[in-house]
Order: sequence, then C-alpha cells, then structure tokens
Amino acid sequence: MNQESGHHEAIQLFRKSTPIFQALGDTYRQDIIMVLSEHDSLSVNEITERSTLSRPAISHHLKILREVGLVSVEKKGTTRFYSLQLEDGVTTLKKLLDKVEETCF
Repeated sequence: MNQESGHHEAIQLFRKSTPIFQALGDTYRQDIIMVLSEHDSLSVNEITERSTLSRPAISHHLKILREVGLVSVEKKGTTRFYSLQLEDGVTTLKKLLDKVEETCF
C-alpha cells in the first residue's frame, strides 16, 4: 500500500470516528457511560438518580450516545432501559489508531 492510500484510509477513519469523539468529549456523557458500565441496563430515572443532571438532560445525552452507537435501548412495558453498546465504537477507534500508527510513524 502506498503512502497516499494509507493517508486516505486514515482520513476516512478519522471522519467515521468524529461523531464518537464528539459524543465522548462531553463530561456528562462520560459520567453516563461510567454509570452504565456498572450495570447491565438502567432506566432514565435510575441514571438521573446517580447524576446531578435533570431527567430531560439525561435523555438528551442518552439520545446522542444512542445516535453514535455507544448506547442501546430496550423498551420493557412503558420503560426504556439503556445499556452500553461499545463494541462497534471501540473497534472503529482501534482501527483509527492502528492506521494512524501505520501511516504516520
């Protein structure tokens, strides 16, 4: 593989990773991820109990985390339960790091 195609692949991976970086860049979302990491799944109310944020704010942050694929939601009755879904995001970031290391060092 030539250097130019390696750089192109790195740029593509950067672009794919940008939404993940943006989601992870917020300290409240980092806190939500850490709370969820301690449980199989939690409702918005349960996350709110463990946070200083309001329920609407928690819902907003969960929506962003869901949109980038870091959190999944399952509806049970009238309650939605949220859980971490990090595999795809971590895989994307690992590919980016590998490509940057391969291309830039």
